[in-house]
Amino acid sequence: MSREQRGPNEKLGTVLALAGISNAGLARRVNDLGAQRGLTLRYDKTSVARWVAKGMVPQGAAPHLIAAAIGAKLGRPVPLHEIGLADADPAPEVGLAFPRDVGEAVRSATELYRLDLAGRRGGGGIWQSLAGSFSVSAYATPASRWLITPADPSVARDPTAAQAAILGARGGGPEGPGTAGTQGPGTAPDARGAHILHTPGTTGSVPVQPGPDSAADASPLRVGHSDVSKLREAAQDARRWDSKYGGGDWRSSMVPECLRVDAAPLLLGSYTDEVGRALFGASAELTRLAGWMAFDTGQQEAAQRYYIQALRLARAAADVPLGGYVLASMSLQATYRGFADEGVDLAQAAVERNRGLATARTMSFFRLVEARAHAKAGDAPAAGAALKGAESWLERSRAGDSDPPWLGFYGYDRFAADAAECYRDLKAPRQVRRFTEQALSRPTEEFVRSHGLRLVVSAVAELESGNLDAACAAGTRAVEVAGRISSARTTEYVRDLLHRLEPYGDEPRVAELRERARPLLVTQA
Repeated sequence: MSREQRGPNEKLGTVLALAGISNAGLARRVNDLGAQRGLTLRYDKTSVARWVAKGMVPQGAAPHLIAAAIGAKLGRPVPLHEIGLADADPAPEVGLAFPRDVGEAVRSATELYRLDLAGRRGGGGIWQSLAGSFSVSAYATPASRWLITPADPSVARDPTAAQAAILGARGGGPEGPGTAGTQGPGTAPDARGAHILHTPGTTGSVPVQPGPDSAADASPLRVGHSDVSKLREAAQDARRWDSKYGGGDWRSSMVPECLRVDAAPLLLGSYTDEVGRALFGASAELTRLAGWMAFDTGQQEAAQRYYIQALRLARAAADVPLGGYVLASMSLQATYRGFADEGVDLAQAAVERNRGLATARTMSFFRLVEARAHAKAGDAPAAGAALKGAESWLERSRAGDSDPPWLGFYGYDRFAADAAECYRDLKAPRQVRRFTEQALSRPTEEFVRSHGLRLVVSAVAELESGNLDAACAAGTRAVEVAGRISSARTTEYVRDLLHRLEPYGDEPRVAELRERARPLLVTQA
């Protein structure tokens, strides 16, 4: 669907001519980009003609996909205003700022939480419309500011400042933090006027504090350690759900709700410096998780905004290893999106800032992420050195080390899995097979998505080694695992495997695998 503009879109016509893209060519590129993001689009040359000649504005993700398609041809980012579609972006700046002031940082984060609510209530419309606008350059300022000052000097918030923040939030509209205590589906009041997010099938629950406009309490919340503990419990549950069910599962989708309903009122409350540091740390963990889940479901712009806010909250927490973990997440996203050089920079920033601060296991993971970026860039010596460093740090780790809870997923099997992906990118199938065998030696129901990804990597290695039977066998197991979770990233791995198998399309084994994968690919589209 499209909506009318006034008159022809001359800017779009001019840029299309500059890029040398025909109407049919642009339609095809937009449809292809949409398919990569799990969207089914059916634009044709007539659609493009209407955009240009009549000024019609395509809805949903299309404006950003148009910009991405043209940008890929021109070899540079193309902002929406350059193609006459600036009005199609519902929230061009929300979540992208990295404020120096702590109060502004709270405001920036809570604005993002509200935007996500609006997107989900509208059927994901806002995040879908942002799907094509990931920009790796948006990480430059946050990363540099964090490197310069990884910890704020003080984050204490007195009741007067908290009250002012609440009044400001009330002016943000009916969906602002001031309505956080409003009861909705999946919530129930407790004895003190808070609300509890109940998760069917689990024994835990996430307590939700009454918002500043609620009848229970119109004054700022006085935040204590018990409030922070409940946020950390929520983060622990969310990490488990994400690993087992994927970022798109309904359980994982409760993380943005927890941020809006629970974390936002606490951040807007009053607290001592000690409690505030802990609160910012817990909120940073949850915000990074929301970003990771968005990344896993292909919502790259949403992930980027969450990551930026998570890094800012980690700075307020004075938690340098956590900030490094957020940078590592940014690095993985940049690398995955094809910006390997920037991925190297982000990972190295995490490594250098954490020397002498992070545990050996944490440093190992940061070096591993660096290796992934080097491998994607095709730099075998640098990738090998980073892998060697990661393994060395991992060997130095001990069971009694004070590793952060968010690193619970990382052990030798994860190291081996990522090493296998490094060697896949470096086209060294023998090494891929060696590390994949080690990574798959301990299959677990706890990390289902990781197991599925490893099976795909194993299948690719077998294929590149000339073992078609083994490749199809591993691919079949990967499809079975992928069908049990909700992860666009896992589906994309399967799609890549099927693409690699196209030269063998006449083989019955390949045809059978493609048929087994069809329901998975149709569901994702």
